[in-house]
Amino acid sequence: MKRIVTIQDVSCVGKCSLTVALPIISAMGVETAIIPTAVLSTHTMFKGFTFDDLTDQIRPIWEHWLNEGIKFDAIYTGYLGSFEQLNLMSEFIDKFGAEGALKVIDPCMADNGSLYPGFTQEFALEMAKLCSKADIVVPNLTEASFMLQTPYVASGYNVEYVKDVLHKLAALGAKKVVLKGVVFDAEQPGLSNVVGKIGIASLDSTTGEIDWYFHEKQSQSFHGTGDIFASVLTGAMMRGLSLHDSYALAGDFVVESIKQTLSHEPHNNYGVDFETAFPMLINRLAAQAK
Repeated sequence: MKRIVTIQDVSCVGKCSLTVALPIISAMGVETAIIPTAVLSTHTMFKGFTFDDLTDQIRPIWEHWLNEGIKFDAIYTGYLGSFEQLNLMSEFIDKFGAEGALKVIDPCMADNGSLYPGFTQEFALEMAKLCSKADIVVPNLTEASFMLQTPYVASGYNVEYVKDVLHKLAALGAKKVVLKGVVFDAEQPGLSNVVGKIGIASLDSTTGEIDWYFHEKQSQSFHGTGDIFASVLTGAMMRGLSLHDSYALAGDFVVESIKQTLSHEPHNNYGVDFETAFPMLINRLAAQAK
């Protein structure tokens, strides 16, 4: 069985970060180790949440692992809350990724044109440095704009704009780029039936190949779907799926999770009901995995 380690925070209530990564990747048949970077009573859309920073525990955890000779087939980082945590993850990747572990970095720090509370442009530039160590980096368009120090474009862009963003992200150093949240207002050359859908664009910097995948755009968005996407992608890669098939599965699972949530009335507004979408994920994975 493949083994990954994922490093991000724990929200005790609220479906995001480790509380989605651990069950999803485990259900995909991949052993999942964790390093919690912080513990919150709820995720941050709730008011008055508690917060306990666990930065001082990160190094002791990995030093114990080094003493035990523990190794990983993949390293997957999500939400990192400080410059110190970015520096620690850079060192962690050097120590545990040297023997060929797949390195997946989700630069979870922004959406809809704005950085999350507490983050700055300087933090985005340091995140870009961490992304240079990735085999696969999975930003959305907002995160890409901050890491590249370019204005965020919400709509009206074309396929050439997206290709340019992909190449600039790859120039940061990541081997493969998976860009989320691509929405075209009009049909594009070389693509068909994309208007009204939301898509994923990828670039393999070793071959120069650019690929696309579009799926249904839902009427409502939810907290934590980016974490679900990155978790499914990582688990699928560990099960032998290609990069394209991995992010297609991840995108479709997010859609199915949103559909399940909207079908449960009254539905919660703090995360998607991915638990009831597991049959779709497991069946697709079983059909596609090598």
